[in-house]
Amino acid sequence: MKFEKLNNDKIRITLNIKDLQEKDIDFQSFMSNSSDAQKLFLDMLEEAEKEIGFTTKDYRIMIEALATMEGDFILTVTRFLPDDSLVKKRNIKFRRKNTKLDSETAVYAFQSFEDFCSFCHYIQNSSIQNLDKLSKNFALYTYHDQYYLVITNINLQFKDIKSFYYIISEFATFVSHPSLFQKKLSEYGKLIVKKNALKTILKYF
Repeated sequence: MKFEKLNNDKIRITLNIKDLQEKDIDFQSFMSNSSDAQKLFLDMLEEAEKEIGFTTKDYRIMIEALATMEGDFILTVTRFLPDDSLVKKRNIKFRRKNTKLDSETAVYAFQSFEDFCSFCHYIQNSSIQNLDKLSKNFALYTYHDQYYLVITNINLQFKDIKSFYYIISEFATFVSHPSLFQKKLSEYGKLIVKKNALKTILKYF
């Protein structure tokens, strides 16, 4: 089991099949939000507090679950203050992430510039190489206090395209109807970086 701190309010927990077997819980039970799964989540949160100082006391939390092609199981845990309007219920909830892989345009919303910078540094240190082969057009906008990465002319044959989407989904939210939203950003948003947003941010931040 591996714990990573993505920012002050978000961590990633990575488990493999062996981890689940050691905890005596199967994949289906793990995803069913059963009592055994709930207990395992609480145990993992306690361990996360010990290992990386991430506490969820007096916070509401949201857990996003993702299975990778390599067989790993990734949980992204985000904590919110009790009065945060983004979280309506106290119960732990799962949200599965769905990203269309058949579109040549994609837009992702980052809650903060810090989140975008964290993503850039994470992708730089990942196994994904030659992002220029995925697309040469990574534009960064700001709009209504959020930051949007617009990727156009996406090469759908890029060998690491699924891994790229898995990673970016840990830091940002996929925006539906990306082509329409891109036009909205062009008209109402503020353009920060026109093309090489990832390289530019890595160079200066």
